[in-house]
Amino acid sequence: MKRALCAMLTAAAVAVAAVGALLGIGPAAAASLTRVTGFGTNPTNLNMYVYVPDRVAARPAMLVLVHYCTGSASGVFNGVGHDYVTAADRYGYVIVVPEATRSGQCFDVSTQAALRRDGGGDSTGIMSMVAYARQRYNVDPARIVVSGFSSGAMMTNVLAAQYPDVFSAAAAFSGVPAGCFATTNGSLWNSQCSGGQLIKTARQWGDQARAMYPGYTGRYPRMQLWHGTTDTTLAYANFGEEIKQWTDLNGVSQTPAFTDTPRSGVTRTRYGGTGLQPPVEAFSFAGYGHSLPLDGMLTHAVTFLGLDGTSPDTTPTSTPTSTPTSTPGDAAPIKNVWSGRCLDVSGASQANGAQAQIWDCNGQANQSWTATASGELRVYGGKCLDVSGRATADGSSVIVWDCSGQSNQQWRFNADGTITAVGANKCLDVPNYSTANGVKLQIWTCGTATNQRWTRG
Repeated sequence: MKRALCAMLTAAAVAVAAVGALLGIGPAAAASLTRVTGFGTNPTNLNMYVYVPDRVAARPAMLVLVHYCTGSASGVFNGVGHDYVTAADRYGYVIVVPEATRSGQCFDVSTQAALRRDGGGDSTGIMSMVAYARQRYNVDPARIVVSGFSSGAMMTNVLAAQYPDVFSAAAAFSGVPAGCFATTNGSLWNSQCSGGQLIKTARQWGDQARAMYPGYTGRYPRMQLWHGTTDTTLAYANFGEEIKQWTDLNGVSQTPAFTDTPRSGVTRTRYGGTGLQPPVEAFSFAGYGHSLPLDGMLTHAVTFLGLDGTSPDTTPTSTPTSTPTSTPGDAAPIKNVWSGRCLDVSGASQANGAQAQIWDCNGQANQSWTATASGELRVYGGKCLDVSGRATADGSSVIVWDCSGQSNQQWRFNADGTITAVGANKCLDVPNYSTANGVKLQIWTCGTATNQRWTRG
């Protein structure tokens, strides 16, 4: 089995290298990819490399780029992932490249340690790299993303499942669902999974990912998936299972909201949205095996991951007077664009600590909000929309409380429809893109999705 595995992985690596050759990719300068040591906890002896472009942004995004089996940091950097490097030069983001050092150079996505948050596996070492680079390069915490190929794609799925509070988006090329490669005998290979024989419901796959970070109730990263229909290393059936898992984790339908053909033989589907950054996006390549992406296609990943933008200005500003949502004194409902439901006080309660939620718009007093000149959102006259405990972390709950004038009760309406909690500098958010009545609201790092967009009146 081990000999067969090595043969398959070697063939896959040759295919990846061939793609690099077809793209006309040459080696980068040796000094461009720098080895880092002493970056933190590293239980599996991974190597860390980092690429910082000559013109790095003041508040850069960070891409974690994960290589394939038999690969290396320099191999993925100079080869199939090189378009990410070109984009980094253009947009000024930092690239962190982990490197497996065990025989075969595969990442562990199979053992118990590997499939548990902070469990002491490869993912633990990778997250030490993320923490190191995040602090050293003033990285925008809202734009930390991960992408990988083959074994790196499997690790991409695992990292996004284990650390959904860190990664905002992920792109996996020829991978399998998070947890699919789990084994009980210490082996790093699962033939059932690689052969596409592990078929589960969306909820089962979602629960398997959620078990990697027990107790977490916040949102999960947006996921972009790529797979060839004739892949014999990691069977094409895994593509559909990945879609099941990530639509479940993001709380969206498995029925595509959008389908098109960006080039001949390539079918793109989007789930939960029709824009460039939906909750889930999937690319299926007819007649292609374990050798993705194709020339020019990686730009779709750069856009999906949000690497072709810049960090928003987080300095509080007044809303333009032409924007009706900011007008003080007007009592009106506030409707979430994604769900079509209104900002509501649970049970029409007037008690301190009552939860803010979404509910069918009904014009009642518990949905009638007044924006004051001091930035409050008042309901019932004397209660204010409040970030519980003055918290600033993603996932912190939103309640009503006696108005106090504190910054955790100040809100800023933005021209793009978001509502920022001033004290936390996070946005009012409907968790997991839910549309159900009674979903409790939270604050979350501001993004581009419509579950953070609101209209007033």
